[in-house]
Amino acid sequence: MRVVLQKVKQASVTIEEKVVGEIQKGYLLLVGFTEGDTSEDIDYLVRKISGLRVFEDQAGKMNLSLAQVEGEILSISQFTLYADTRKGNRPSFVKAQNPAQATLNYDEFNQKLAAQGFTVETGEFGAHMEVALVNDGPVTIVFDTNDK
Repeated sequence: MRVVLQKVKQASVTIEEKVVGEIQKGYLLLVGFTEGDTSEDIDYLVRKISGLRVFEDQAGKMNLSLAQVEGEILSISQFTLYADTRKGNRPSFVKAQNPAQATLNYDEFNQKLAAQGFTVETGEFGAHMEVALVNDGPVTIVFDTNDK
């Protein structure tokens, strides 16, 4: 499982010219799954993301968590995080989890984040989405459960 986290001042996702998810200060999460990802992987990343301290305290140091700043989450499914670009010019996506299982995992991930008390907005799994954001910092962090 891979998640690209971007600390944002605001972010939104639009499908067919309609905004379907929008947040102010918080995290934009690009979320991808590969074969073999489990609830244990989801739990691990929910803990890491929930506890991550990348918001500035009064001294200007990255010392506050998302909960401490009352931030929100915009979660976007992103199978292209498992693109293989080693051969040729067209990426292969065979390492991405099959859509049926990935949908279940994506829903579980978002539900577990919401259970932590966060507002969680989402795009639509499998849809063509336009994502807009104002990256804050910029702060971008990549999580991969293969590296835990």
